[in-house]
Amino acid sequence: MGWLRITVAAICGATAVCGTGAPGVAAADDGSHAKKKPQLLFQSTGERPGQLVDLEVTGVRTRHENVVVSSPAFAHPLRLAYHRDPMVEPTWGLSYRARAAIAMKTGPGAYPLTVEIAGRVTDRGTVHVVAAPRPSFEVTGDLDGQRPGAPVGLYFDDLYPGETGTSFTVRSKAFKAPVPLQHDEHGGYWHLPRMFEAVPDVRPDAKDGTYKVVLTGPKGQVIDEGRLKVRASRPGDYDYKGKGRGPEFFRTRGGIEESAARHFRVKAGGRMQVVWRDRSPDPGEEERLTATSPAFEGPVRLKRDDSKAGDGDDPRFYGSARIRSDLDGGSYPVTVVSHHGRVKRSNGIVVTAAPGHHADKPGQDGDGDGGGIPPMAVIGAGAGTLAVGAAVIMLRRARRARADDSP
Repeated sequence: MGWLRITVAAICGATAVCGTGAPGVAAADDGSHAKKKPQLLFQSTGERPGQLVDLEVTGVRTRHENVVVSSPAFAHPLRLAYHRDPMVEPTWGLSYRARAAIAMKTGPGAYPLTVEIAGRVTDRGTVHVVAAPRPSFEVTGDLDGQRPGAPVGLYFDDLYPGETGTSFTVRSKAFKAPVPLQHDEHGGYWHLPRMFEAVPDVRPDAKDGTYKVVLTGPKGQVIDEGRLKVRASRPGDYDYKGKGRGPEFFRTRGGIEESAARHFRVKAGGRMQVVWRDRSPDPGEEERLTATSPAFEGPVRLKRDDSKAGDGDDPRFYGSARIRSDLDGGSYPVTVVSHHGRVKRSNGIVVTAAPGHHADKPGQDGDGDGGGIPPMAVIGAGAGTLAVGAAVIMLRRARRARADDSP
């Protein structure tokens, strides 16, 4: 089931790939390739009846050529269309492409393939067709047991002569609801037009055990069955508690790299970002990880950071929180619960009251002990008192110095 489109450099290194080209390593790019005859870029790896293949012919001189590829393996000759490729044209000439299907009635064997441009044969190749396998249903998962909340691959390969219909559903107590299967023409099985697939999650509350997975047709008839083993993480497993860090915080206008777990201050009614890192996150936490706090307007959904900036770092999750505008100033905990409740961690933030609201009042610190003036407020007040005292002392010293210097 390999990809049939391959790169120009790789193709032109072997005779079987480049039509009837000469064997050996491709020559250095000296600009002479455009003068060579058009070449068919196609490698037959053993196609099945009904399977799709991508065909490409390079080295065509103009955009208005009649480029046709034909083979007894195809239902009819196929006309290729011009495809602009800036990376190929300067060296290899113009490119023409098309997608063809092996005829469903084609039997196993080797079939000749010819390329014609303006009615003249310019290259030849071979299509190797294999026997069609019977329809098959596959359930993928960890052999030792799929974790609750983890995704499971469901694949129904129905590419077989005489098979019809496109409505297939999978049912199992391991899933929240029946799972419809669909064909993804842009996915990894684009070349199998009757490959139907889905990737549902195991129920987060699924108990350990082996579950029956049933494939049904459009009328509910059973087509095939599979098995799925579910096993929750246990003490000693690497993912039982993971390697969590946080929660940490950063400002909305800042960056995730500036996040900190201590001494974070935010105004009532303002916004902030919450970050959680875990080297071994629990399966499915991309869909259910949240941060909560009595200072937030509501629970904050933490989504997986899949940007380039996260490459090389532990998996990280973040989300935006709005602070309640009616909040009294003080210290409030922010809590993240992960790994199905096995991990619970909190850090505190300091909220300053909005203008016109009540003065800052004692709140609950990050550990939930409560009481007392927030440490940052005490430090700030002490620093202000010291600064005023120092200014008074310096002023007195200056007055004494002027008095001593006067005649």
